[in-house]
Amino acid sequence: MRYMLLIYGDEQALSDDERQACYQESTELAHQLAREGHFIATAPLHPTSTATSVRIRDGKRLVTDGPFAETHEQLGGFFMIEANDLDEAIAIASRIPGARWGTVEIRPVIELPGLPEEKSSADLGARPAL
Repeated sequence: MRYMLLIYGDEQALSDDERQACYQESTELAHQLAREGHFIATAPLHPTSTATSVRIRDGKRLVTDGPFAETHEQLGGFFMIEANDLDEAIAIASRIPGARWGTVEIRPVIELPGLPEEKSSADLGARPAL
């Protein structure tokens, strides 16, 4: 089963050096998870100040700057993994560096038939982002 591990934390909690160290540790974790057969995808997100939210109300598009909701912790990135069950997903989530100063939310992914085949980073000509 696939699980989305959503990483939440205070965007101001880390210095630039700490953030770079977190990216390096997350990259190493991604490689470990790939070797273990759990890795699907991962990426950090730019700060919420770069976010744009879109809503459709009464048939009209409303576009606003900023995240969907004002919260104490912001969505900072994600891991998409393959795990046998929730217990295994919890064990993997506990290895994510962001769990030490923020929260990792685990959500099972609904598998919809008929979706396009996923592209790998190599197929897209991009390097893995962490």
